[in-house]
Amino acid sequence: MRIAWLAAPVAGAALLVGALAWSAPQEHRGNLYPQLELFSDIVTLVERDYVTPIDERTAMEGAINGMLASLDPHSSYMNAQEFADFRTQMDGAYGGLGLEVTVDDGLVRVVSPIDDTPAAHAGIRAGDYITAINGESIVGLSLNDAVQRMRGQAGTSLVLTIAREGEDPHDVTLRREVINVIPVRARMDGDIGIIRISTFNNRTMEGLLSGINTVRAGAHGTLRGVVLDLRDNPGGALDQAVDVSQAFLDGGEVVSVRGRAPENIQRYNADRGDMLQNVPIVVLINGGSASASEIVAGALKDHNRALVVGTTSFGKGSVQTVIPLQGGREGALRLTTARYYTPSGRSIQGQGIAPDMEVAARRVDVSHLQRLGISEADLPNALQNENGGNHRSALHVPADQPPANWNANDDYQLRRAEEFLRQGAVAQRLAQRAG
Repeated sequence: MRIAWLAAPVAGAALLVGALAWSAPQEHRGNLYPQLELFSDIVTLVERDYVTPIDERTAMEGAINGMLASLDPHSSYMNAQEFADFRTQMDGAYGGLGLEVTVDDGLVRVVSPIDDTPAAHAGIRAGDYITAINGESIVGLSLNDAVQRMRGQAGTSLVLTIAREGEDPHDVTLRREVINVIPVRARMDGDIGIIRISTFNNRTMEGLLSGINTVRAGAHGTLRGVVLDLRDNPGGALDQAVDVSQAFLDGGEVVSVRGRAPENIQRYNADRGDMLQNVPIVVLINGGSASASEIVAGALKDHNRALVVGTTSFGKGSVQTVIPLQGGREGALRLTTARYYTPSGRSIQGQGIAPDMEVAARRVDVSHLQRLGISEADLPNALQNENGGNHRSALHVPADQPPANWNANDDYQLRRAEEFLRQGAVAQRLAQRAG
């Protein structure tokens, strides 16, 4: 069995897919064998002549990951322990810090902290760099090596050195915990329902159904609108993204997945009736909203079911298949096997989902414009968008941003989303777009 996985690069991520039987096509074997022979010669020389004895398994894992990293940012090898951790995380509970990270030009950069985890409680933000662990530099380490150093037994502590744009580096002490991810939280704010989805794991759809019931019950018959908050949601399982999307649709395509061969197209259609029929919806996104989050935002936008508010999303439009090796005894291969497309047929790879109404979370310094956080297009060897490059909007001052005297503890994007719903702007804007 294969399961598609859609997520930004993560620290300690997990998912299971079936075995893959593969052999090189006949026409490529002539080119492949000499390269394998060259590799074998190099391994022999390293084993014989390197200044100190090498750990052969570590060296082979490094060679495999080096090859995969040259393909794209999301293909990688997981050894047996990493694969076990990966499967555990997909069930929604694992040990760690609660950080989604990637490597950017030799530096470990935060994609997003996960809600209600040690990383989030410590104030770590999307776009922060982790330069050292317990005082030891991790600059130049591979993603897997950096992640391994952050892992450890629940209850133990470590110190991360954080570098943030415009600030001096500072140390943050975190205590590792067993991370029990609650993927969906719901509440009412007056007559507006707020449903926050922080990740797409095996329990997300179950949580969404409970969340919808929560806001229905809390509305006491008057539900003016719902905010679906996907900010800093790095993605997860494809099937969960499809299920979440179709909960708000009355039919039609949710997403298509297209592989290497033109005929390898799989379409996912909505077959569940809209559970919030006639209730206006705002989808909140930002630069930390990736892959599965972008599927949901793109589907609801293309079907004119929701108004998308916030800032442009991460732009991860590729699908990874996780393939156990020797039944998982030798770990698993996470391989990019396809691109996904929104219902309108648009790939968002490297470009992201642009909001209908751009609203900044923090006030932008006009004299020092900078892109907040990292995007797919910034990653080494990122796949190109088939529609013409990984173009994103140029740096600019958003038209809608918090006023100078705004309370930093108040969520400006959320407040604006609620205002759009209460003022009827969502229904009006959707009607204009439909016309």
